[in-house]
Amino acid sequence: MEGAVGEGDITVLKIAPEVAEFIASHRIARLATADAAGVPHAVPICYVFDGICIYSALDLKPKRVQGRALKRVRNILENPNVALIIDDYSEDWNELAYVLIQGSAHLVDALVDQGEEQRRAEALLREKYPQYEALLEPGCTVIRIAPSNVVSWGLTP
Repeated sequence: MEGAVGEGDITVLKIAPEVAEFIASHRIARLATADAAGVPHAVPICYVFDGICIYSALDLKPKRVQGRALKRVRNILENPNVALIIDDYSEDWNELAYVLIQGSAHLVDALVDQGEEQRRAEALLREKYPQYEALLEPGCTVIRIAPSNVVSWGLTP
């Protein structure tokens, strides 16, 4: 993180180019949420980074429950503070790297700003993950994570 500037209701962090590239180039992250009592929950997610926020769709991949019944969604509604870890693991520990993103999560759907943000996020997710052709309902709810702190380790400029 190199600083922050305001953009609407989101504080936009200035993220170093190598960190932004690391975030954008990976396909899986681990999302950690906590309920109102502070009980943690972590799940792997598919995501996209638009240079400002992280987006993850409430998709139709097989799960015990769907949509707003998901534990991560219930937690976000109770406590929007989240953490996201994106990492590279290697048996050669000299090649380990990660980016930790802390921020605030909110649900974005077609009712917010006439659906512009939702449609943009959905299009970016469909572009990154061809599997979403069959597993993403048009107009699906999307989780938006606005980073408030970004920490990286093992990346080289």
